[in-house]
Amino acid sequence: MATLIVPRLHYYCFLLLINIALVFARPATFLQDFRITWSDSHIRQLQGGTAIQLVLDQNSGCGFASKSQYLFGRVSMKIKLIPGDSAGTVTAFYMNSDTDSVRDELDFEFLGNRSGQPYTVQTNIYVHGKGDREQRVNLWFDPAQDFHEYSLDWNHYKIVFAVDGVPIRVYKNHEAKGIPYPKTQPMGIYSTLWEADDWATRGGLEKIDWSKAPFYAYYKDFNIEGCPVPGPANCPSNPNNWWEGPLYQQLTVEQARRYRWVRMNHMIYDYCTDRSRYPVSPPECTAGIY
Repeated sequence: MATLIVPRLHYYCFLLLINIALVFARPATFLQDFRITWSDSHIRQLQGGTAIQLVLDQNSGCGFASKSQYLFGRVSMKIKLIPGDSAGTVTAFYMNSDTDSVRDELDFEFLGNRSGQPYTVQTNIYVHGKGDREQRVNLWFDPAQDFHEYSLDWNHYKIVFAVDGVPIRVYKNHEAKGIPYPKTQPMGIYSTLWEADDWATRGGLEKIDWSKAPFYAYYKDFNIEGCPVPGPANCPSNPNNWWEGPLYQQLTVEQARRYRWVRMNHMIYDYCTDRSRYPVSPPECTAGIY
């Protein structure tokens, strides 16, 4: 079994007192909570299974996924990306409902670069099968030099993509204005390392240099805190889950300041302002953001 740890102790004690059965799972090792989805020869366990290495070469990329799906909560991983010339590669960390045409999905996609260029992270959101909501941010550090935490917070009020705790994207629940929001489909947690040199780096202008292969990405500190499905039926709708609390219904003042800083200084693409694709702004873009 995974080790059960609750970092918000005051919430946990309260829930115990009123005897509500909620599950907060923090994976202890990769194999306990994840499964390899393709090319197991290209995923290697490190440090007794608490960390892994993903490998991309001319034969194959690879991927893994959580054994369970979750509905609301927080997931995070610490990732060290491909160093040096990684143009044409994509390292992805995302949640997916695995429901084909009506899927919900929350994407981090790390787009490889030529040496010396900034690493770009692309985020995307699919709701009820509709995607095409890309934003791109140049990271303000070298993510190949050390591990950094990438997290997704998802509750009834908003979705927050964050890097080392700094929000880089917020998607609010505007269902009251007729805008779809993912809240009914549980999602699994996925990661892949693959070749995408037809689009990943400068729109496909920069191709993979296979003489630099194999390419390596590293993962550790897998963290899942949420409602597993199947699981306690009352968990996803329970307002006493810590991630539904007042502190998580909107950004704090400091989070909002950092979010504005990212958008002003590091955002390089936002579908909301792409008039060639959207002569009329999508409704969620005019509904109000932080």
